[in-house]
Amino acid sequence: MSTAPAHGALPGRPGKIIAVHVSHESRAAQRGRRPAAPSYFLKPSSSLGASGDAVERPEGTELLAFEGEIALVIGSPARGVSPAEAWSHVAWVTASNDWGLYDLRANDKGANVRNKGRDGYTPVGPELIDARTVDPAALRVRTWLNGELVQEGETSGLLFPFAQIIADLSQHLTLETGDVILTGTPAGASVATPGDVVEVEVDAPGGPSSGRLTSRVVDGPGGFDPAVGSLPSVDDLQREEAWGSREAAGLPAATASVLSPELRDKLLEAPVAGLSQQLRKRGLDNVTIDGVHAARPGTKLVGVAKTLRFVPNREDLFRSHGGGYNAQKRTFDAVREGEVIVIEARGERGSGTLGDVLALRALARGAAGIVTDGGVRDHATVAGIGLPVFSQGPHPAVLGRRHVPWDTDLAIACGGATVQPGDIIVGDDDGVIVIPPAIAEEVADAALAQEGEDGWIAEQVAAGHPVDGLFPMNAEWRAKYEAATEAEA
Repeated sequence: MSTAPAHGALPGRPGKIIAVHVSHESRAAQRGRRPAAPSYFLKPSSSLGASGDAVERPEGTELLAFEGEIALVIGSPARGVSPAEAWSHVAWVTASNDWGLYDLRANDKGANVRNKGRDGYTPVGPELIDARTVDPAALRVRTWLNGELVQEGETSGLLFPFAQIIADLSQHLTLETGDVILTGTPAGASVATPGDVVEVEVDAPGGPSSGRLTSRVVDGPGGFDPAVGSLPSVDDLQREEAWGSREAAGLPAATASVLSPELRDKLLEAPVAGLSQQLRKRGLDNVTIDGVHAARPGTKLVGVAKTLRFVPNREDLFRSHGGGYNAQKRTFDAVREGEVIVIEARGERGSGTLGDVLALRALARGAAGIVTDGGVRDHATVAGIGLPVFSQGPHPAVLGRRHVPWDTDLAIACGGATVQPGDIIVGDDDGVIVIPPAIAEEVADAALAQEGEDGWIAEQVAAGHPVDGLFPMNAEWRAKYEAATEAEA
């Protein structure tokens, strides 16, 4: 192992910087995604910075996020090493800040080239800790934003110990002397704005420390050229993940919260035909999502709308928006328990708008169901996974034949009905309707009351009474019904 330098800088410019996507238990819990194995991305060595350097937030962007992390510096080459010998290849430990610009995140998916590869977005230091003097399972990383402690994580809470990360990487590539591994951030990573100061420190409590790695956020130039590449763009999912929570981002609470368990039970019991009748009585006659049918007969769907919009396919737009971590994938990754993904496909059934993989993702996230006025690929498989799915039917073609996934979490038109995020969606064999949340309780109660009346009327008709005056009930029949209801009570 080489001798540590007398100063706090790295021993030289690293050949590569490798970062772990998610490694802390607390971060996985915060994101709601627990990986089964470590995954990685590369950062260019040109992104390196030092303590005290400014970090630029380009003009026209809003989501510059900090992530305090423990950085490992490789001291001797490692290729095909075992976990037992992995730590012996680490020379030093220090602090790092894995800065990222979420505005540029979407089109890179997990590669993070544009959002995390910018100049100065990987400051490390200020001091190096000799790896031989510390226990890798007893290190700590802390982050301060303007003097307030916002992150604290210990290596005892890692999903993947350092030895596993090093051994895993070494079975695929050679870790060379001077290479840097960023080992993931704990919960609490968030957004910084110009004028903010972020500090990160790595230590062995009661032992050696890296000192505080200080970054000052400043305004930087923008000037992104749309003719060259991806432009900055954000949505509420990016805001939530950059800030760490919907509350921290200033977003309203998750829309599924408008549907209480009691209201959900009522809507599960109430037939869509009865709910539709009550909405029409209240002047709402354009709330039916027309042309869609359950993939599995007998399905009942109740949930809160999360919307996704496709636009007609145009080859250049599909190249810019159809690949990578596009709006469709972001929607299925972000759907919450109790939400229904509602897709605007313009009634175009000549292409699938989802398939079995995305349906399984929605199921795993706890989605209440999916409604699309387009087609569904892998229709039989989708029908069999137990997730309520309503569509125009099967179609084998992939998305790009007819559609470009464009945007999410906005008002859309699905099957001729306007659907806003947060609307309540109810479906059964008669179809799917949209209920404004403000009147959902009132409509559900009225529909259930009407269902009771209709059941009693059906009994009278079955007993031989004519429908005239009975359906709907005149005053005489109404009095009989009320008397029967009181007697049963």
